[in-house]
Amino acid sequence: MTVLRLTGLTWEELNTLMAEWGERPFRAKQIWSWLYIKLARSVAEMTDLPAALRSRLLALSPPLAPEVLAHQVSADGTEKWLLGLVDGARIETVYIPDTDRGTVCISSQVGCSLSCTFCYTGTQSLSRNLEAAEMVEQVTFVRSELARRGQKLTNVVLMGMGEPLYNYDAVVKAVRIILNGTGLAIGTRKITLSTAGVVPRLVQVGWDLGINMAISLHSVRDAVRDQLIPLNRKHNLSALREAILAFPLKHGRCITWEYLLLKEINDSTQDARELVDFLGDIPSKVNLIAFNPWPGSPFEPSSRETTLRFQAVMCNAGLVTVIRDSRGGDIGAACGQLRGEGRLSGVDPAMVGMEEQS
Repeated sequence: MTVLRLTGLTWEELNTLMAEWGERPFRAKQIWSWLYIKLARSVAEMTDLPAALRSRLLALSPPLAPEVLAHQVSADGTEKWLLGLVDGARIETVYIPDTDRGTVCISSQVGCSLSCTFCYTGTQSLSRNLEAAEMVEQVTFVRSELARRGQKLTNVVLMGMGEPLYNYDAVVKAVRIILNGTGLAIGTRKITLSTAGVVPRLVQVGWDLGINMAISLHSVRDAVRDQLIPLNRKHNLSALREAILAFPLKHGRCITWEYLLLKEINDSTQDARELVDFLGDIPSKVNLIAFNPWPGSPFEPSSRETTLRFQAVMCNAGLVTVIRDSRGGDIGAACGQLRGEGRLSGVDPAMVGMEEQS
């Protein structure tokens, strides 16, 4: 039987579907409102639809929200959910509250194929890409949870499990649904996509979506980055920089560079100077991220003194450089630790919060 993922339909596609079904045009508006304003978790909640239409939708549509398998709350307010998908796959989604915003970090794949050596997710092989609906539903689920408490969701970051640019079409579709001003209405300044550097897609996603871009960098020496991010062997630093120079930055925005500091790997003052040279005149913001060890990891975090010394080099060069302190550490919320297995692991809330360029 055909499955109809309502949350995977754009506004135009939903209107077309209703027309094909012989429904009056305003039915699409009703359904859209239930999905993104009233945040319905099932078609059964759409009580102002005719019974026949509701029954037809119910027969085709799975639940509009993922199954909650586990939920943890940190002392600092960070929350993590282990979510079960229709086919039994599991992903993790994180909410990070702050004074003036609330951010959801969503996954784009089940697992990851990049095998970054500092990343716990990288030890879990790629299972599959997420559908657009499964990404949208992470946002609607968290917004619904927050709405019940009188809290707001303002920002979305694609920094969870997976490499977003390796699931390009579904990511673009999901983001366009999230951007729609008659629904979730989260603007381009409030959405950030993080990539390890899939160069062939970098410029294209800028033109297609106009959202904020964050680059998982971690070194500007190819020999070091090859070891940290194997993708660098395919798309090296020179190619990455060339793509960023062609990226269509909107007025007043900049590229965010994620730099995870690893003891005696990439944290020397010489590393900092080379990073300054690499960034050159690219409009940039640098997030220095503390590494949080995970079982079996070969890396150690840099000391606070080393981190401050690294930051000083960057700031003296005129670069906006922020030290992102980890949050949610008491629930294992650490950089690159999303796993989506039978327990909750973590995400890096330190990497989140870099999206606010408004």
